[in-house]
Amino acid sequence: MVATKTTKKTAKKTVKNGQKKPVIGFIGQGWIGKNYAGDFEKRGFETIRFALEEPYRQNESKIKEADIVFIAVPTPTTIEGFDDSIARGVLKHVGNGKTAVVKSTLKPGTTHSFQKQYPDIFVMHSPEFLSRGTAAYDASHPLQNIIGIPVDNEEYRTRAERLLSILPEAPSIIVPAQTAEFFKYVHNTSLFARSIYMNLLYDIAQELDVDWTHIKEMIIRDPMIAFQDPVIAKWHIEPAHSSGRGIGGDCHIKDFETFSRLFAENVGDEHGMKLIDAMKNMNIELLLGSKKDLDLLSGVYGKDILKRKSKAKKSVKKNVRKTAKKAVRHVRK
Repeated sequence: MVATKTTKKTAKKTVKNGQKKPVIGFIGQGWIGKNYAGDFEKRGFETIRFALEEPYRQNESKIKEADIVFIAVPTPTTIEGFDDSIARGVLKHVGNGKTAVVKSTLKPGTTHSFQKQYPDIFVMHSPEFLSRGTAAYDASHPLQNIIGIPVDNEEYRTRAERLLSILPEAPSIIVPAQTAEFFKYVHNTSLFARSIYMNLLYDIAQELDVDWTHIKEMIIRDPMIAFQDPVIAKWHIEPAHSSGRGIGGDCHIKDFETFSRLFAENVGDEHGMKLIDAMKNMNIELLLGSKKDLDLLSGVYGKDILKRKSKAKKSVKKNVRKTAKKAVRHVRK
């Protein structure tokens, strides 16, 4: 399949040329699904929201009326592996002949599996890149729109173009579903690696009495290191992000573990595995040391991971003591 780039000027004509606006459905009303639904409603689309929680549960039968249904439900990674059962199960609520757009993170190859199981609907994958703290803004201002289709024919491409025509304006591309699925892991694991590297730099800076606030300022200004955007430039350069050191959140821990298993199963290079394992284990140490997102950590690796002693915990305390000593020396001067 050849990737197709689509300009929004072309896509917007699809909506304007006498076609009625499609009814947009949403399955899953967590912070991701809720913000996507809110964006469509602000732009004047009729929406149907369905979730297990009230007041959305009552729309279970009505969701089949939606022309395009966005699915944003959990796809966890556990000790047993990647679990797509929730996303797979909710596809039964999409009406025959309708388009299902899975926003949830999917292991490469999953969209094809969904499509094979549900031949009466059209399944596509469009990875989401929302941040919890800025989700409403992110939903309305995507950096790019990616549509992954499992079958490369005129019907799927027409539906993909139709989908792009209703999304907020952004650079857009139609690619094979597996490519779209894999790019979500490219995105999340790249941020994971950046965060771990920044933690390494931070530890060295502490030992050398280098002020990290100055380093951050210079990173943000360096176009070869940070994307030149006032918000994005600051992403993942603060070692003690949110409630402590280590990269946590709903996606990064589980997605890096799935990436690790994908690499082991498909490549298996010894040096690559050592690098991946080192990053993974360092992050576990940092999270344990700061007691950050322990519920998410144990959800991926099991509760026994919480019994593991963290060497990073001592390192954090050492850095705190060292900072305090520097402050005392400064006062004495």
